[in-house]
Amino acid sequence: MITISETAAERLKDMLAEQETPDMFLRLGVTAGGCSGFSYAMGFDDDETENDVYMNVADLKVVVDKDSMKYLNGLEIDFEESGMTGGFTIHNPNATVTCGCGSSFRTAKDAGKPSEEPC
Repeated sequence: MITISETAAERLKDMLAEQETPDMFLRLGVTAGGCSGFSYAMGFDDDETENDVYMNVADLKVVVDKDSMKYLNGLEIDFEESGMTGGFTIHNPNATVTCGCGSSFRTAKDAGKPSEEPC
């Protein structure tokens, strides 16, 4: 299960409304890389495959590829304002190690191979 806060959901809905392509949805995923082993992928998409898991979270269509689900189950997404800027924050209960910038992580089960890339 993935949780999206009300603040993050409203921000995502506003961003989706600005898209020129109809039927866009939020795609979440994980890719190998980053300084801790895995990096989060979050963006808008309009193409589903048979390798995808569909869910409705906070009245948003969210799609995750099956391979990423084991890393994202329990994920919490929020949006925080900070001075003149703001951004999405991710809390992943599966992560045992996270990068200082928060964009990459490592799990106990699948430790991943940390890359040499700086955060």
